[in-house]
Amino acid sequence: MTSKQRAYLKSLAHDLEPVLHVGKSSLTPEVTEAVREAFNTRELLKIGVLKNCMDDPREIAEMVAERTHSQVVQVIGKRIVLYKPDKDKPKIVLP
Repeated sequence: MTSKQRAYLKSLAHDLEPVLHVGKSSLTPEVTEAVREAFNTRELLKIGVLKNCMDDPREIAEMVAERTHSQVVQVIGKRIVLYKPDKDKPKIVLP
């Protein structure tokens, strides 16, 4: 992904609210499955990491991206933005 594409996705994600939250038990198989299911209806996800989660948000982002075959767009503080294009009908067209 180029920096221009990443910047475009960041601009789209700016107004999104977190769809999922990672809590005290960190990245469980249930959270990973919920992210997979969320990618069935969206291509761009924002995930919040709660204060009681002691793991690093960057590490969580990398693990989720690896497990769901998505890409990390950005990690700012305790917010993670992931992108996974739809195989059949992509809604977001990258520049």
